[in-house]
Amino acid sequence: MKTPTPTLTKTNISSSLLCSGIGILLLLTTPASGAEPMKTAIGDFAAEGLKGWEEKSFSGKTDYQIVTVGTETVIKATSQAAASGLFKKQRIDLQQTPYLNWRWRVDKPLQALNEQTKSGDDYGARIYVVVDGGLFFWKTKAINYVWASASPKGKSWPNAFAGKSAMMLALRSSTDTPANWYQEKRNVAADLREFFGTEIRYIDAIAIMTDTDNSGQQTSAYYGDIFFSSD
Repeated sequence: MKTPTPTLTKTNISSSLLCSGIGILLLLTTPASGAEPMKTAIGDFAAEGLKGWEEKSFSGKTDYQIVTVGTETVIKATSQAAASGLFKKQRIDLQQTPYLNWRWRVDKPLQALNEQTKSGDDYGARIYVVVDGGLFFWKTKAINYVWASASPKGKSWPNAFAGKSAMMLALRSSTDTPANWYQEKRNVAADLREFFGTEIRYIDAIAIMTDTDNSGQQTSAYYGDIFFSSD
């Protein structure tokens, strides 16, 4: 028996065109495999220097300068019994770009300190993210990723001054080679969830600091470009 040939009515044609249109739209809006991840610059030091960064002094001033190391433009921090940091107010949506990326090195590591005490709360390098509590300052939260002098890599503890509202996490320590660059990548959304037990979508500021005010020591460190990424 001869199979009847379907007749394309106006409705059939319209439906076919609609399906085709939806298919094309999905192709256009679906990320292609191998596409570049989203990236949000925090510190592009070759292009912008310290534009947008502000200084906050706690005790004396750490010296921060834009310098060239090899072919890279970076921040050099030198601290002698001082503590001041650079911070940048910039809201980051962690649902889109949860990963914090940066490079750093410490040329002169600090002598071992008890970093869980106020007298030992000094670090050759640290970078931290801040969730602003606004008028409710007690709701402000922070994570400090630190280059420790004594605490082993992977150890975390509450800040000696701020308590559990500012958590410290040692990414580097005395076992790491001085004057050697290290690349870091942290899932900030996951770290905030682990330390504070809740989903936090936005952070409001990023800061770097090399500080030696409590121990009276001297150190120098370098910070490369800082950015958030989706992957």
